[in-house]
Order: sequence, then structure tokens, then C-alpha cells
Amino acid sequence: MRYYSLIICLIVMLSTVSSMMIRRSISSRSLATTSKAFGIRGGSKSAMYMSTVTDAPIKMKSKECADLLKNTDVFIFDCDGVIWKGDSVIDGVPAVLDKLRELGKMVFFVTNNSTKSRKGYLKKFTGLGLNVKPEEIFSSSFAAAAYLEQNPLPAGKKVYIIGQEGIGEELDLLKIPHFGALEDKDKVIKLGPGVKVDHDHDVGAVIVGFDQNINYYKIQYAQLCINENKDCKFIATNLDAVTHLTDEQEWAGNGSMVGAIKGCTGKEPIVVGKPSPLMIDYLVEKYKISPSRMCMVGDRLDTDILFGSDNGLSTILTLSGVTTEEKLLSPANKIKPNFFVNSIADFF
Repeated sequence: MRYYSLIICLIVMLSTVSSMMIRRSISSRSLATTSKAFGIRGGSKSAMYMSTVTDAPIKMKSKECADLLKNTDVFIFDCDGVIWKGDSVIDGVPAVLDKLRELGKMVFFVTNNSTKSRKGYLKKFTGLGLNVKPEEIFSSSFAAAAYLEQNPLPAGKKVYIIGQEGIGEELDLLKIPHFGALEDKDKVIKLGPGVKVDHDHDVGAVIVGFDQNINYYKIQYAQLCINENKDCKFIATNLDAVTHLTDEQEWAGNGSMVGAIKGCTGKEPIVVGKPSPLMIDYLVEKYKISPSRMCMVGDRLDTDILFGSDNGLSTILTLSGVTTEEKLLSPANKIKPNFFVNSIADFF
């Protein structure tokens, strides 16, 4: 009896180990498949700076800053809450950007805000007195267009947009046909017997970005395309819960719009903004720089810091945006940056 019990125990143990190995293999294949779909390679973890969920983030001081500068070639900044809040530049930011460039560092700006195209963001940077080159700007509107460039729709298919002008401007550069967005902002459904919304069966993708003019018509049109058009893609520029539209308060972000479409379709979106690796891989491919020589600086744990840590970058959280020090250091928080600062003005 004891002999058979031992045999049974061994079988259970081998089954468990085998199951774990299979899950790990499937997970690896899934990541590889996702990387291929986005045209990405992924990043290796930086042993020097990578935090685990049990590491306490370090408040960056002069020594940590000196070490970081020595080991970093590229600084990637989020915009809202890091560079500006609403329409105001955060104190000390211009001087920090100038100093980094003087030291020979490459600087890029990656934002989940899809309301503007890269051209539109260049205009905002210039208007705020910040000297930035067009190629240094990456918006989630660009990421959405880049995804469709790498994963083309079948001939004759088009895109329906929930969002503002930024997404359409980026799609125009790639000659991808689209409609919706601002042209549907005033459309109203008058419900009554026999009322229905007719939709275009040639819509092959719905892109959902932040839309301050979102309405019931847009939600209904999007769900019809996703639910009824065969193989229609559901693409989200980001899942941010809140955003900085003004410097007075936080506003409901694109996560609320994506949530509405997810709720009526039951489908998960393809997310192209942070923390998706699409934009990191673009930088790695173009500039041939290892992710371990890059640093992500942002104000959000679940997008900016996750974006950095998942792709092998060192990470800095700035408390000038949505995340408080209390939330950062809370035992409930499992996403840890390597360092944190009050604002990027603390770099020097």
C-alpha cells in the first residue's frame, strides 16, 4: 500500500512540474507571437536597476543621479504630469532637458494622450517654450497608426475612430482611410419604434482614443462594427484612468471610453500605448541602443513604470503628477520604480 502511495505521489508531482513547464512554454510563445505582431523584439531586464515587487524604491539624490547618468544614454519622458500639467510647464523642466542634452544624452517624449498627432505635440512643446525635435515625440495616436502599418487591414477596409484629430492625422500620413471622430461629435440617436443605426460593413478596425465629445451614437456605432463586422479589430490607444486636461484637477481618461466599448462588446482591446512595448522597440531598432541603457521617467505606476520595467529599462517615478508618495510606498502597491523624485528638477 505504501509503495502504491509513493507511486501516486510521484505521478502527481511529475504532472504538476510538467504543467508548469507547459504554461511557461505557452507564455513564452504568446509573448513571441505578440512581439511578432507588433514588429517588436522585446527587451532584456537590466540587472543593475531592475526592481522586484519587494524592493523599496529609492528617493534619488546626487549619488544615485550621478550613477544613473553614467549608465544611461537615453531618457524617455512621459509628458502630462512630468513635463507639463495642463498648459503649464513644471518648474525646472527646461533647465533639466538642456542639461541632459549638454551631457550628450538622447531625450524622447512618449505620451499616451492621443488627442494630438506628433505634429500637434510639436506645436504644444514650441508654444510652451521647449526646444524639441519632431523625431523625439511619440504619441499613442502615432502608435495606433504604426500598429496598422505593421498589421495592414485587408484591401477596401477602413477605420472608425472614437477620438479627436490626432489619430486621423497619423492615419492620413499612412494613407489609411478613416472616418468618425470629430465628424460624429454632434450626432444624436432619437430612440423610438423601428430606430436603428446603420453601420459600414467595411470597417476593419475601431480605434478608441480620448474623446471629449464621446456620445451614445459613437458607442453604438463602434459596438456594431466590432460585434457584427468579421475580424474587426478593437484598438485602444491607452487605458489611463485619469488624465490632465487642465492643471486644476484630474479628468476621466481614455480608460472610461475603452471601458464603455469593452462593456458592450465583451472583447479585450489591443492596447498600443504604454505599457505596450511597441514604442520601445521602435527606439531600439532605429537607434541600436540596448534597453538597459535607457531610463523611463513618468508619473504613473501602471503605465509609465510598468512600461519601463517590462521592457528592461531603469525607471524613475516623479511625484509631480498623479501618483502620491503615500500610494507609491503603500504595501498594497506592487509596481516599484527604481527611484523616485518630487519632480525632474531634482535630477540636478
